[in-house]
Amino acid sequence: MKRLLTAFALLAGGMGAALAQPASSSATFDAVRARGHVVCGTAPNLAGFAAVDSRGEWRGLYVDGCRAVAAAMFGDATRVRFVATTLQNRLPMLQAGEIDILVSNTTWTLTREASLGLQFTGVTFYDGQGFLVRRSLGVTSARQLDGATICVQPGTTTELNLADYFRRRGMRLNPLVIDNVEELRGAITSGRCDAYTIGTAALTAFRAGLGAQGEDFMLLPELISKEPLGPVIRKGDQRWFDLVRWAGFVPLLAEEFGITSENVAARLNDPDPEVQRFLGRTGGFGTMLGVQDDWAFQIIRQVGNYQESWDRNVAPLGLARGINRLWSEGGIHYPPPAR
Repeated sequence: MKRLLTAFALLAGGMGAALAQPASSSATFDAVRARGHVVCGTAPNLAGFAAVDSRGEWRGLYVDGCRAVAAAMFGDATRVRFVATTLQNRLPMLQAGEIDILVSNTTWTLTREASLGLQFTGVTFYDGQGFLVRRSLGVTSARQLDGATICVQPGTTTELNLADYFRRRGMRLNPLVIDNVEELRGAITSGRCDAYTIGTAALTAFRAGLGAQGEDFMLLPELISKEPLGPVIRKGDQRWFDLVRWAGFVPLLAEEFGITSENVAARLNDPDPEVQRFLGRTGGFGTMLGVQDDWAFQIIRQVGNYQESWDRNVAPLGLARGINRLWSEGGIHYPPPAR
């Protein structure tokens, strides 16, 4: 019995030591570190989320997500090279290794994880598919779109959601499938289609991009799907997965703690042990992730917390934060504890 107990103790100790070891390095993690910057794929024309401004600078909630990863990896949020992607090429580009991470309007689905060799690291924005219609049509509900011509983009979950919604209700659907954004804008403004359907974030950005003409259009109240949108990477890179996932949690955790880009330096002296661990004064979390222990501090200092990013990018569109509030504020963002 003593020999059995001794053997068990040795085995348990060995397992504990093994569990305490940091995750093995990954091809993507090592390649990004050696290259000196993150290659981030995202949409180039999604106002508030990912777009190039008049000075050629990338701005948006998704853009901030890419910069957070760079801040965590290098201590420098500017070490990102942004690559414009389309609905058609975004996932193939990630699969082929042309980009390290895709942060765009990409919905987390079973198919994309189980059959494409991809993995979502979390949710940046909780969305739902809706409809944009011209006010002059007098339509106030999606149920009034029976027989309508609906503009929809190919290569998205949107097409399937649209077909399911109409079939489920026995409604007639006339889809007008258009990939090119400029052609799509022309089809909608000229009246070739009665409505345009995609996630409400994209619809709000699209409407804002129409300028004064945007007042001629309205979003219908119905949401016909769940669209959890977040960063995507290739499977098989555990260390890269850990870093991207937790870089996404940091802005939410910072908001929970009331830590902002303005007060983060002062909060380094906060006596709260949880804050001390979070900001890298204790705990060694950065070492566990393979980066500097001030990784979270750098994200907050250079990018800000989630509310700051929202106010800077999304709020000007007039889009309510809604379910994208923290769990403690009535939303569903519920980041796990950093401990």
